Amino acid sequence: MPQGGQGQEGDLADTLGLAGAALAALEASRRRIDDLNVYPVPDGDTGTNMTLTVRAVVDALERLPPDSDAIGATIVRACLMGARGNSGVILSQLVRGAVEGWSEAGQPGAGAVAAALRGASEAGYASVREPKEGTILTVAQALADRAEALARSQPAAGDLLRDLVGEGERALAATQDQLDVLREAGVVDAGAAGLVEIVRGIAAHVRGEALSEPLSERASIPLEAVHFEASRFRYCTSFFVEGADVDPGRLERELEAFGDSLLVVGAPKAVKVHLHTDEPGKVLALATAVGVIEEVDVRNMHGQQTERTGRLTRAAGIAAAVTVCAGAGNRRLFESLGASCVEGGPTTNPSVADLLAAIEVVPEAEVLLLPNDGNVLLTAERAAEAAAKHVLVVPTTTLQAGLGALVAFDPARPAAENAEAMTAAAAGVRAGAVTRASRTTALGGLAVEEGQFLGLVEEEPVSAGPVLETVAREVIERLVGEGVDVLTVLVGDGVASADGLVDEVREAHPELEVEVHEGGQPHYPLLLAAE
Repeated sequence: MPQGGQGQEGDLADTLGLAGAALAALEASRRRIDDLNVYPVPDGDTGTNMTLTVRAVVDALERLPPDSDAIGATIVRACLMGARGNSGVILSQLVRGAVEGWSEAGQPGAGAVAAALRGASEAGYASVREPKEGTILTVAQALADRAEALARSQPAAGDLLRDLVGEGERALAATQDQLDVLREAGVVDAGAAGLVEIVRGIAAHVRGEALSEPLSERASIPLEAVHFEASRFRYCTSFFVEGADVDPGRLERELEAFGDSLLVVGAPKAVKVHLHTDEPGKVLALATAVGVIEEVDVRNMHGQQTERTGRLTRAAGIAAAVTVCAGAGNRRLFESLGASCVEGGPTTNPSVADLLAAIEVVPEAEVLLLPNDGNVLLTAERAAEAAAKHVLVVPTTTLQAGLGALVAFDPARPAAENAEAMTAAAAGVRAGAVTRASRTTALGGLAVEEGQFLGLVEEEPVSAGPVLETVAREVIERLVGEGVDVLTVLVGDGVASADGLVDEVREAHPELEVEVHEGGQPHYPLLLAAE
């Protein structure tokens, strides 16, 4: 913390030291924080985004002349402009609140630290439309509460910060029980972990000590943290927009239609935007219509999740899974279960070369290969024979069976053990589907007209008609029954919604767990799996 009486040069040097210490702590834990990242989406970039955000502050401070009187304003603007991702944007607001709280306190000391942390907490909560407990906001508030309680006795800065590191670790550990997704994954919140590292770095710098080991380094990340479905949107998009016509409220309203995880922070004429979307070009065009954009950052979250999944599964085990699937949503789902995907399915069967390429890309020496289509099974067997690695084919003939098999996949087990467990899991799945008839015909005594919906159970026709929901109900009733606990619905490309159908199923079968995913597969409006 800058000490009073040193002049502007001293203030800048002190502030740079603090910012550099925060950056060093984040850099030391960056990858670990990335791997903790499951909320709001498991794209594995929270540590990287927070590091880049703080690095922007350090870079800006290093460019200031020694006698600058704009240290606070420089920190706030650099942090806002350089913010990356959801975590970086929220961090920029914590920093803004901290700078304002520190300035309002007037004199350095424990009271100023408490004021800075309270300002950070309040600004952070105000920046998020629907704040969630168990996140960086919760830890920021816990730090502010503790600092205010300690400030009454005016402890030395080093002692205060040492205590705050401990409080941060306690609050961080508690996040696992405050947010369902963290409890299911067995991890703490990544953004909150990043905030604790910032405090840890600053405390070590002020006390003149070496950086201590992060609490989160002392336990391995469980495999449960890997298996989370990716965001339905592909691109994490952030940018800074500045101009006389930039209205934060109006911009927020207009951007809501393009995606989710939306943050619009700043003030009239200058704001930072963060959004998960499939249409970054349209979002940027909307922004350039009202101002000048800078610091544009567009990341493929699905690619980031694949990299994160690979890191965690490689750290945990020896086997990889390669699967054939169609549809962007199904790809996300399969990747969330730890598999690498090859595009393919009905009418688009992959070749032996396609499968071999995917097998060779994964670093593991043992591979489970799931064809997920009867027409791909023979191709998969030929690829397994030709591969330089040990490849075992799990004989899944439907995408639904492949999904069931992957639930049993454990990268920590050898391929042979995995193959046995996955084959058994696939055998326990009954597959249903609704497609469209390509011609008028009779199938198994069932009259079907061209263009009608055709319902299948285990690839056998069971119903046909002009209304999707009617045909689907017949398929579902034949699938569910005694011994069936879970029904999975994969919604195909071009289907607006299956909500009405799903609500009917849940009402008719209250004992049944119904999972719905936007699969995006072509040719099949609905794929259904009963287990």
